[in-house]
Amino acid sequence: MNQHVPLSDGDALAKRNTLVLAFAQALGGANPAIVISLGGIVGASLVADKTFATVPVSLLQLGIATGVIPAAILMRRLGRRGGYLIGTLIGAAGGSLAAAGATERLFWLFCLGTFTCGLYGSFVQSYRFAAADTASESFKPRAISWVMVGGIAAGVIGPQSVYWTRDLTPSAPFAASFLAQGCLALIAMLVVMRLRAPPVAAAAKTGGRPLGEIMRQPRFIASVTAALVAYGLMSFVMTAAPLAMVACGHSVGDAALGIQWHVLSMFGPSFFTGRLIARFGKEKITAIGLLLTALAAIVGLTGLSVAHFWGALVLLGLGWNFGFIGATALVTDCYRPEERVKVQAANDFLVFGSVAIASFSSGGLLNAGGWDSVNWLVFPPVAVALVLVAWQGLSRRAVPA
Repeated sequence: MNQHVPLSDGDALAKRNTLVLAFAQALGGANPAIVISLGGIVGASLVADKTFATVPVSLLQLGIATGVIPAAILMRRLGRRGGYLIGTLIGAAGGSLAAAGATERLFWLFCLGTFTCGLYGSFVQSYRFAAADTASESFKPRAISWVMVGGIAAGVIGPQSVYWTRDLTPSAPFAASFLAQGCLALIAMLVVMRLRAPPVAAAAKTGGRPLGEIMRQPRFIASVTAALVAYGLMSFVMTAAPLAMVACGHSVGDAALGIQWHVLSMFGPSFFTGRLIARFGKEKITAIGLLLTALAAIVGLTGLSVAHFWGALVLLGLGWNFGFIGATALVTDCYRPEERVKVQAANDFLVFGSVAIASFSSGGLLNAGGWDSVNWLVFPPVAVALVLVAWQGLSRRAVPA
């Protein structure tokens, strides 16, 4: 009954759902934080050839890209809440498999676990869209932004889970940390049960336009390109930065602190990004995010001190926040209610497919061309995305009210 509350109530339902999803994001967002923190360390202990040590982390990203379409199909049939409940069970299974792989010292089983964690991540990534489902046009950017605020808590919950559980299984280092990740997924199940989303399956029966027609819209192309560039380049540079810092003689502690500031800059602005979008427009905030990403590369090219690396990582996080949230808000303009799930799935498949590619390629490109080459590669995709977003902004301005 409460799934049909009208939006004229001051977005009360949307605000309620947004808070639920922000809490779910805090728990589900700890999933990649744990895998990224430990995947390479555990992987290195399980294989003789250290070239493959980061494969478990890359498989997390591949799992996200692989899972977005099946997750969308589940949500079309079962609704948002039903799909998210299944997602949390997948997350618990992923943590258990990874823990078993670490315990039995089976690299393939550990990789299967991190890939399964990625499948769970494909459900978590759609929380931002779910927050917009019941929101009015004016509240959508803030709803998306509020959910992303949950990432700040996730950035604390994930590392703290590792800190408190890392020594619980001395014979299998960090296995308990992956069990903790599975427990967080089960706690998230209790949270998503409170979601009161509109009936996706019922809306889907009306069909809507073919996906190809929707994807050919210039606005869809611009928004997906911007999201792909913002997220893909963030992953590409972030993955390479700690390795580059250590190669330049900086300590592992300096590298870890740089990543911490990067994560805070990624999610911290979410407190006000939605309001900025409402005031200045989606295209402008997205463009600012892309420009900040380019500025991060410029800072990275100007020096190799700790300050240069940290400055580049902070700017990179800010660029991701404005660029990705702005692009997500742009995508919501591209579909009708009955089309939302399939369009969101297509968007995330393209975005996180690029993130997986960036994750697999970053280390190799760093080894081949050095830190400078990583930064120079930022500019061409940023330029393309900026042109497309600017074109959409000008086109919208040219349309008479």
